[in-house]
Amino acid sequence: MVTEANLEKAIAQHQQQEEATFQWTKQWYPVAVVEFLDPTRPHAMQLLGKDVVLWRDGAGKWRCFADACPHRLAPLSEGRVESDGTLLCAYHAWRFDAQGNCVSIPQSKDKETEAKHCTNPKSCAIAYPTQELQGLLWVWAESGSQAELESKEKTPRIILELEENSDRAKQLFWNIRDLPYGWDFFIENVSDPAHVPVSHHGIVGNRYKDAKYYDMIRVREMSTQEGFAYEITPTAPNVAQAIHDFQPPCHMKIVTTNTDGGQLILALYATPTRPGWCRHIGCQVLVKNQEGKVSKGLGFFGLPMPIWLGHVLASLFLHQDMVFLHYQEKLLAKQQKERWLDAVFTPNPQDKMVIAFRQWWEKRAGGAIPWATGCNAELPPAEQDKQKLFDVWTTHTQNCRVCQDALKNINRLKLLAYILAAISLFLAVIIDARSLAISGQTATSFLNFVPPLGFWLALGSGIVLAISGYFMRKLSRLFYVYEFEHAHND
Repeated sequence: MVTEANLEKAIAQHQQQEEATFQWTKQWYPVAVVEFLDPTRPHAMQLLGKDVVLWRDGAGKWRCFADACPHRLAPLSEGRVESDGTLLCAYHAWRFDAQGNCVSIPQSKDKETEAKHCTNPKSCAIAYPTQELQGLLWVWAESGSQAELESKEKTPRIILELEENSDRAKQLFWNIRDLPYGWDFFIENVSDPAHVPVSHHGIVGNRYKDAKYYDMIRVREMSTQEGFAYEITPTAPNVAQAIHDFQPPCHMKIVTTNTDGGQLILALYATPTRPGWCRHIGCQVLVKNQEGKVSKGLGFFGLPMPIWLGHVLASLFLHQDMVFLHYQEKLLAKQQKERWLDAVFTPNPQDKMVIAFRQWWEKRAGGAIPWATGCNAELPPAEQDKQKLFDVWTTHTQNCRVCQDALKNINRLKLLAYILAAISLFLAVIIDARSLAISGQTATSFLNFVPPLGFWLALGSGIVLAISGYFMRKLSRLFYVYEFEHAHND
């Protein structure tokens, strides 16, 4: 029974929670797309400056440990996932079960000694709570028994529309990418719809026609734990409502409701990995209207396509604002201003949500991410070689099983195309020479000789195959690097 005293107590607890500083480590963070992970090996990554390793145990559940063997602190990510479902350290073959317990120390004197050492708490790996939801692997940023209890009391920032028991919501492919700028600059960027037609000219909008005035109205008041939301007004003629909803610690949900009732949801996540870097995971969700009509997706990314092609094409979009966000973060750090607002000039209403985010960051979240002990909290220097910022292999492909498989197949097809092209051209020469010999043409009448159909078929096939190989070579390069310049984006 709810009494007045209980109600007052609940209100007081809620107010106390709201007044408290946001706790960065007592949160669920999406760290990977399960489908893209290779379950046969461990995967290294960072979370809030902590080095962690992701791996799948014998029961098919993904686990997260600190990336350090308790024996001599060798990285467990350099080890192996064994057939018995344990994680083996590559240094001295210590093995750990799903809970982080050490289950094997091969260099022990005997089984009794091994068992004694394995029961010592100091032999255990540090394990973080994990769970899989909506295709993502989520990690709780604290370890230990208390973290296990606290993690069960909180739900990750999932996409609620996908939890509905209906077929109204259609999710498109997940994309994942490590970006060379901090978590706060990612959230600031996606809080700013005014940049989209300018920065993403040619893909989403036109910098000369679509950079127009609009206001941003707060539709959910600022909260330490729940963030805030803003609505764009006025919207496009075919849009009834557009809302940007920030849900800390890592989710920006952008919902566009069309005049026919259909919706496009951009679910954008950003996980702080280390200073100057964040891991972005995102997808589109298309919600049908009452007549069952599906909304259009964002640009050509809403078209049906293989997952690997969506990942490759994502660079066309992500690289359009990646470089200046990287340098913008470094320039702001050089300003050495106490407050963000003192370093910038934001006179237009389009900046309202950006300002609100920086206020939340400063007043509700401590103004800085509490990086793990031992992590160098200093912002790394700006990358002087801009071309290194266009690296796709390190920031995506090497960690994506889908793209690695696609790249292998493309390389096989490329090689096959070149081989068949060479064979076809060789056949064309043979057919031409044979036909010329059979016809008895002399050198003086050679110019009047018309090769047979077989020659033209072989020659045409060779040319088509050579061109196909060339374009496959260009496509395979996108798995490694994609360079972009706004000066050349007309």
